[in-house]
This record gives sequence, C-alpha cells and structure tokens, in this order.
Amino acid sequence: MAPGAALTWELADDGVAVVTFNLKNEPVNKISAAVKQDLLATFEALEQDTAVRAVAFFSGKPDTFIAGADIEEFVRLTTAAEAERLSAEGQDMLGRVARFPKPIAVGIHGACLGGGLEFALACGYRVASDHARTQLGLPEVQLGILPGAGGCQRLPRLIGARAALDIILAGKVETAKKAFRLGIVDELVHPAILKDVTIAAAHRMAGGWRPRRKRPGGFRGWLLDGNPFGRRLVFRAARKQVLAQTHGNFPAPLAALEAVEHGLKHGMAAGLKREAQLFGQLAVTDVSRKLVQIFFATTALKKDFGIANAPPPAVVTRLGVVGAGFMGSGIAGTAIAQAGVDVRLKDADLPRVAKGLAAAREILDDRLKRRRITPYEHTRLVALLSGSDHYTGFGRAELVIEAVFEDLQVKQQVLREVETATAPDAVFASNTSTIPIHRIAEAASRPEQVIGMHFFSPVARMPLLEVIPSARTAAQVVSTAVGFGRRMGKTAIVVKDSPGFWINRILTPYMNEAGHLLVEGVAIEEIDRLMVEFGFPVGPITLLDEVGMDVGEKVVGVMHEAFGEGFAPV
Repeated sequence: MAPGAALTWELADDGVAVVTFNLKNEPVNKISAAVKQDLLATFEALEQDTAVRAVAFFSGKPDTFIAGADIEEFVRLTTAAEAERLSAEGQDMLGRVARFPKPIAVGIHGACLGGGLEFALACGYRVASDHARTQLGLPEVQLGILPGAGGCQRLPRLIGARAALDIILAGKVETAKKAFRLGIVDELVHPAILKDVTIAAAHRMAGGWRPRRKRPGGFRGWLLDGNPFGRRLVFRAARKQVLAQTHGNFPAPLAALEAVEHGLKHGMAAGLKREAQLFGQLAVTDVSRKLVQIFFATTALKKDFGIANAPPPAVVTRLGVVGAGFMGSGIAGTAIAQAGVDVRLKDADLPRVAKGLAAAREILDDRLKRRRITPYEHTRLVALLSGSDHYTGFGRAELVIEAVFEDLQVKQQVLREVETATAPDAVFASNTSTIPIHRIAEAASRPEQVIGMHFFSPVARMPLLEVIPSARTAAQVVSTAVGFGRRMGKTAIVVKDSPGFWINRILTPYMNEAGHLLVEGVAIEEIDRLMVEFGFPVGPITLLDEVGMDVGEKVVGVMHEAFGEGFAPV
C-alpha cells in the first residue's frame, strides 16, 4: 500500500488476505473521505489479485474497531444536498463491500459504532471478542441524524425489525454478548483467539461454506416481521413509543423509523434512497447541530480534569461510604458495578446498614437481570460489598464518600470521625448538594484532602457528577475525584465552591418559578405537561416529589441565605 495509507494487507498461506485498518496519528479508527478512497482502492486490489480467495478484516487499534464516521467532516456540510450525497457515497462504498466477489470475515474488538457497524453488517461473517470494551451500536440519533450508510436497511434484515428499531431509534450501544444473542455477530470468542477464528472463518467461506442463520425472533418474529400486517403493528407501536419519549422535539428517531419502514415495504434500493434523503434533511437541522456541539463538548470533557497540569489520580481499589440511605447505597452499588472496587458501607444503625446493602445489591441484581453481567461476575461483584456500624476496614480505603443528612454539623462530625479512621493520604469526599466544601473542611485536620463529589439521584442512572474542590484542596485530590467518577461511568464536571454549585444554582430559580405559577393558580398537571412538551424529561413538580420536599427545602434555604431575595422560597 502507499505510504500513509490507513489500510494494509498481507496474504496468508491459505489464500486469506489479512487486512488491517490502522488510521495513523489518530487514537481511534474513523471513516473519512480519505479512508473511503483507501478502502475502495484496497478492495479493488484484493479483487484483482488471483491469489486472494477470501478476506479477514481487523483493526490495528488496541480498543477500537471503527468508532464511526469522522464527525469533523460531517459538521462542514452546509446543505441537505451535500449531506444526502455524503450518505449515498457511503451506501455505494458499503454496497461494493457487500457485493464483493470474495467472502469477507471481520474480527471485531473494541468499539464498533455507527459507520463501523454498518461496514461490519456489509461483510459476510462477524466474529467479536467477548471483552467488555467490545461494544456495537448505531448511536446516530444521539447526533440528530440516522444511520446513513445502509444501517437502516441491513440491520432489520439481519435481526428483524423489532430488535433493529430498538437499537436504531434509541441510538443504543450493546455489549458483544448482547449483540451475539441478537444475531448481529455470528461468533463470540476470547480476544486471544479472535484473529485465528476470523481467519479460519474466511478460509471456510473460501471453500464454499456459508453461515446458516436462524430466522430473527423465531416464529413470533416471523409473525411480526415477516408479513405486512405484523410489520404495521411493529411500526405503529414504535412510532407511539418515540412520540411518548420525545414529544416531537427530536426528528431523528421518526426519520429513522420511516427509513426502515420504507425499505422493508419497497425494497433495499428504495430504502437506501430514502435513507440518504432523510439523512440529508436531518444533517443540517438546528437540532443536529446542537447535539453535535454537545458531543464535542462531552468528548473534550473526558480528557479534562478541571485544573491545569493535573497530576495523575491516585489509585482507588477500596471505597468507604458513610451513610446507607438512598444516595449512599446507590454510590456503593454503582462503584462496584462500574469500577469493580471493594466497598465498605457504614451507618450508625445496623438495620439501616442491612437495608443499604440490600439496595446496593439490587443494582448488581439489575445488571444480572438485564444480562449485563454473568452469574459468575454477579457473585464476584457481590462479594466486594460489605457493611458495618463502625469504621472497621476504612483504614485501607483510598477514598471515602459521605452521603449523610444535609446538615453542616453532621457532615463535619463525620469528617472528624473519618480522619481518625483512615490513612493520612485518604481522600474525603462529601456528597453535599449545597453546602460549600470550605465550610465542611473547616473541621478537617487535612483540608487539602477534602473535596465535594455531588452525585444525582438515582446514582445508577444519572450520568452527571459535580466535583467541587475548595481553595485548599490538593491538585491530586481533584484528579482522583474526577478519575474515580469517570470509572463509575459519570460525566464529571469541576465546579466552583459556591452555594448550590452549578446544578442547584440553575435549578433553584426554575423550581421557584414553578412554585409561583402554582400559587397563581396554574394546575400542577399543566405546569408539568408544558415543561415535558418543551423537552424536559419530567416536570418541576414531579421532580420535587422525586427529590423530596425536605431536600428541596434545605436547598432553597441555603440558596436564599447565600443570594438573597432572588432565591427566596415560595
């Protein structure tokens, strides 16, 4: 191949060409205009080489197969016609891959997303590693667009309309194990043998063997997917669900639904054409542009520790959690499920400890129920959870998070107790939602080790984490809090040590205004309905009910004291 090419290949003894995609000077593989040309040139050479009988395709990146399209190119589009042409070009490229006269097997390890999965779907056989980092999905609707390189056509034909719509309309990313169960991949293997198994599959196909796949969904799948009446029921239910979730504020899921339905009704060629048209229309909408901005901001945030020249975070293998209530148990369960650390849950009352341990275990039980983990993994993770009404075991914890009642004196007392029970370099993090961290740290003998880590409820589901250093917090403590938050699967933002921090500073006026409307006679149902239609997941009154009146009263009181009458409670 030419110098600088993203794709290289070598011929094995059995006539299988082993192709490696490794985009130079980039952390992940992504599909750009240059990569498309490289791919077409590579496959043309493979077709012309008579010694090549089959192709085995791999990524040269350690944890990424193909992450998707190059978003930088996407944002440069200015018209719907340009975007439609881009989609059609991608469809044409993958059409050539699908029609390639020699069989292609792909070995997938790491992220296989968007255009990466669309490429894999165009190949004849898919082998995936069973590693946790191997994930497959079509997340395009999260950018306000749809899978535009044939994904809306090939995935429903492979696994059935119901299962495909579940992935496409929500922009879901599935584990390799789930993808195997759905039929997206044909074989699931240990990463150590991925290459050998994929090459062997390509060799078998070169000899005339072809995989025999079961009908998607079995007999029930045929009833719903295999005839026009059944498909109408599927699409009607999907459209109803999308509207219930989006209230018409996000056009991409409905457009993707139309692309899938059109293709199954009128054939592959018509479906691809409609898919490209809808992609073009969506790509230049204001909704898509804003979602892309959020994507770039979130991506940048993953590399930002919130401070200049951030030192490496301390290694956290053991976590102490003080307070076995709703938040404490949520933090404990999520830390085990996501970060795989030992957790000791402490409360002053043993019955509360038992209740908290049960709630934390429910998070692990839910992951088992949804097949995110195996029974063996579930047993191993449950063994990491323990509880006590004393600080036994806290001496080995690198990080302690308190989630006790929102009261300054109570939190300061917990801080004093934790400092006597932990190592000098242990980090103490408060889950306070409003109390300034410097006020809590006034009781500390090691204020440089004190920081805020404000989780949101329910912890297992809410992605945001506020990290709040005081003026005296050490730089490595900030890095440690941010780093551990990310290990828990959170989007960590570093905010100033000010009353209410960032979220409650914004939320309090919003909630107060809802209270004023209520006092003025507007019905609760009307307030919530209007805000949900505007785009909020729930209305303000429902949110207050979920958070709790006692918590809301505490928050407003702190904000009123700090900022005056503009934050006065209703």
